Amino acid sequence: MNRVYLAKQKIFNRQGKLFAYELLFRDHAYGIKEFPTNIRATSQVLLNTLTNIKINELLGDNGVAFINMDENALISGIIDLLDKDRFVIEILETTDLNDKVLAKIKQYHKRGFKIAIDDFDCSVEMIKKFTPILKYIHIIKIDVLAAEQENLKKVMGKIKQLGIKVLAEKVETEEEYKSYLAMGFDLFQGYHLHKPEVVEMDRFKDATQMIILTLIKLVKNDGQTSEIESFIKQRADLSYKLVKFINNHGKFETRVESITQIITLLGRDKLLRWLLLYLYAEVSENPISETIMSIAVRRAERMEEEAHHSDKDKAYLAGMFTMLGALFETDIKNVMKDIKMDKDITDLVVAKKGKFLSSFKKAEHSEREYLKSLLCNSFDKIDITLILYALELSNIRIDENRL
Repeated sequence: MNRVYLAKQKIFNRQGKLFAYELLFRDHAYGIKEFPTNIRATSQVLLNTLTNIKINELLGDNGVAFINMDENALISGIIDLLDKDRFVIEILETTDLNDKVLAKIKQYHKRGFKIAIDDFDCSVEMIKKFTPILKYIHIIKIDVLAAEQENLKKVMGKIKQLGIKVLAEKVETEEEYKSYLAMGFDLFQGYHLHKPEVVEMDRFKDATQMIILTLIKLVKNDGQTSEIESFIKQRADLSYKLVKFINNHGKFETRVESITQIITLLGRDKLLRWLLLYLYAEVSENPISETIMSIAVRRAERMEEEAHHSDKDKAYLAGMFTMLGALFETDIKNVMKDIKMDKDITDLVVAKKGKFLSSFKKAEHSEREYLKSLLCNSFDKIDITLILYALELSNIRIDENRL
């Protein structure tokens, strides 16, 4: 058993009463040693919140938590694990508001989630960027240190006219607090009011990547509940985390007494999303896992589009699995030999042959062309040592006479 961490910072209303918490990534008791990608940080916070600690213990009986989300977190499906009455989706200011992200924001708004924008600086650029989604927003967190002061009051007034609450974040002095209170802000957050407090909790031994991948396969292939239960029960650590998750997060009157009951109560979709969340947060240590996963998803989507109707699901999985070796920095044959996927998927992933080879090559060609153009356009910015390392790893020999 070891320890895991997260931090929570209080948010107050105009009466000085607790309104909510913001949950923040931490990787040790004294703060952050190394910040991961946004989706891994979000996944880690959610995994600890939903699994390693009782939510009422963390937030109080009716407490609410803000959770940071970027475009990857928004489209990953991990929000589906959350209780809309206990969590606020906080969209990072750097989020790419592409069509898929916009569709997800509309979907979660329709389902009743409260949505906030983080670190709003009142600039013309940020106003333009977020105007298309303001109808779905409940709270805008204004970074009072970065905001253009001459714009602040005017922009805040227009935001409030839309029925959106405004939160002053990074309030650092009593004088600032009184000033923003007088200005009409609805909510307040900052070191002057409350410094983030680190929460420490137990984490039991993590299940291996093979176990998670095998379970994903079983769930995706509509395996028998008894088969899934039997597999989970072989791993006390995974059983423990699932029981903790359902106890901490599920709104069920019945006392949980078995893994079968958990699978039934949770449902296949939420079980699969929990396993994917676990995979994102706990299994891959690759520093570029976010980029790899983004490429894998796009590749899978391209292959799915080209596949015949009956093969679309298999084509999608085949595309996703072609990147697993890179994600886990291991020989893909070692990944595949233990999970016994469908032959068509295995043929492509292991031997680069079979019915999905053509669509795979098209997707890979498109990726290579994009990366080639990106590399050419940015070549002058790349350290020559990094290029030499890349060539060496690819067994490409340099002719010194041409240097």
